[in-house]
Amino acid sequence: MKISKNILVMLFFLVTNAIFSQAIVYKPISIFFGGTDAFAYQQVLASANAQNDFQESSNNQFEQPSEIDNFTENLNRQLLNSLSQSLFQEQIGTEDLSVGTYVFGSLVVEVAPGVGGLSVSILNTSTGEQTYITIPNN
Repeated sequence: MKISKNILVMLFFLVTNAIFSQAIVYKPISIFFGGTDAFAYQQVLASANAQNDFQESSNNQFEQPSEIDNFTENLNRQLLNSLSQSLFQEQIGTEDLSVGTYVFGSLVVEVAPGVGGLSVSILNTSTGEQTYITIPNN
């Protein structure tokens, strides 16, 4: 009888343990270990700034050029525009663009009729860059 009483007591403890037991769930509190506190962004930002070794350069890259620099750049643009226009007129003539392929140094310009008008393809053979232009019909 004593053995059955011991077994009965042991069964009682096992059953009550099983009934009142619960799963232990890890819920992180700290945002650094996976916590989901929506208002902890300032803590994370402060920590990131404390670890940041990057130093921003002090020179201003957006300085306004002087009047002489503007004039020089404008003059260079006008000279290059005039030179390219004269080369274009020399190569093609005074008429409108005609269908064909033209070579200007490392640039290959191909003029062909397209769906919406005249299609101009410009290829830079040294860099591989390519541009398409469509000139609509009147």
